[in-house]
Amino acid sequence: MSLKIKNYKQDNLSLKKLNTYMVVAAILISLILFFAMTRTATMYDEVHTVTQEIKNYETTAYNLQHASDYLTEQIRLFVITGDKKNLDSYFEESNITKRRDEALEFLKIHHGESPAFTELQAAMNGSLVLMVMEYHAARLAVDANGYDLTEYPKEIQSVRLSDYEAALSPQQKGEIAKKMLFNDEYKRQKDFIANHTMNCLMQLEKEIWEEQSKVSSNLKKTMLIEHLLTVLLIAILLGIVYLTSRLVIFPLRDYVNLISEDEKLPVTGAEELRFLAETYNAMRETNRLHREQLTYEATHDKLTKLYNRRGFEMLLDDLDLNNSAVILVDLDKFKSINDIYGHDTGDKVLVKVSRVLLDYFGDSGHICRLGGDEFVILMENTTPAIQDQMKKTIDSINQWLRAAHDGLPPLTISVGVTFCSNNTDVLALLKRADEALYDAKEHGRSSVRFDSPNAKK
Repeated sequence: MSLKIKNYKQDNLSLKKLNTYMVVAAILISLILFFAMTRTATMYDEVHTVTQEIKNYETTAYNLQHASDYLTEQIRLFVITGDKKNLDSYFEESNITKRRDEALEFLKIHHGESPAFTELQAAMNGSLVLMVMEYHAARLAVDANGYDLTEYPKEIQSVRLSDYEAALSPQQKGEIAKKMLFNDEYKRQKDFIANHTMNCLMQLEKEIWEEQSKVSSNLKKTMLIEHLLTVLLIAILLGIVYLTSRLVIFPLRDYVNLISEDEKLPVTGAEELRFLAETYNAMRETNRLHREQLTYEATHDKLTKLYNRRGFEMLLDDLDLNNSAVILVDLDKFKSINDIYGHDTGDKVLVKVSRVLLDYFGDSGHICRLGGDEFVILMENTTPAIQDQMKKTIDSINQWLRAAHDGLPPLTISVGVTFCSNNTDVLALLKRADEALYDAKEHGRSSVRFDSPNAKK
């Protein structure tokens, strides 16, 4: 089977074109950066001190805000997931890293008497108030998850729950803990910290305004240019990221998942990826057809197209033999047909019998050729109550086979049937069916004999 692959040439953006665009963008970015650096180099020394001071003060205020947000994030994660690592990170920030304390100390040294320090001090106090609420929520979360309280920091151990809270179920404690960290009171406290942090920044800007006024108009123009260039730079970078993600990363991610699940790949992405997807899909379809063909050939008899012995064994693994019947079919005096008429005729007789069995049992059973002239039929959801009907069916088959209306020699079949109503071993079922078949052979052939699960041998 040949593979038919669509040839993509100009329909889609290729990786080669994308790479060209990225190189051009990189050159453009380099020129932009070089221009900005050259433009600001001559005035850097003049504004360095002021700029550095502004940066330090802003960083100081932001550190407190960021530390507070980080603590909020970690305590919320702990309450939601119960992961102790988040609580460890929380206390590492509050007791070891101490960005809030360092920010307050830095501003105290440089602007200890200023309104900016007062605002930052208020933000710090608000953060400490917030921590009390967070300790309380963490204490409830520890109980909700059934953790050993003694394994947690003393700040958590020291929290005392009210009688009402102590009596709550673990699930209720967990819900209350979550609400404490997402309710309006908690949000108001966060807003309080953010407002005072913002006020601190505004005060800092006001205090250093005189120094900033010394910056020349040329610097303002340069900063404006740099801002515009930064926007352009971001736009170019985002464009590269978008194209790379859209045309390469996302399709590859989907391809990996779909290949692992043996699914067809969508023809999308860059030209090369589309070609690979089309090739893979064609190969996958070819392999699927080959596997189906090999499976069919391995489990079916080449002559009669019925299940062979391997197919029979496969059926035994999948079928529920409770309340089922095993029917062994053997052609009477088949050897004489081969001896008199030849094996070609014998093969045609086997095909004929297989077609007859399919006509009579194909809708209600699975028909297999175990080898030679031996057939077996597996019927599910069958009880001994159908014995009379099955006898009539076998008589009809034999009557039709004796007619020899197709130029083939007349013949008959002998049948042995056993029924199973419990987890009887498969080999035992086959043995009982074989004994019933032998009984039919011994009593003149061209008949059917039954063996019930309770028969005594």
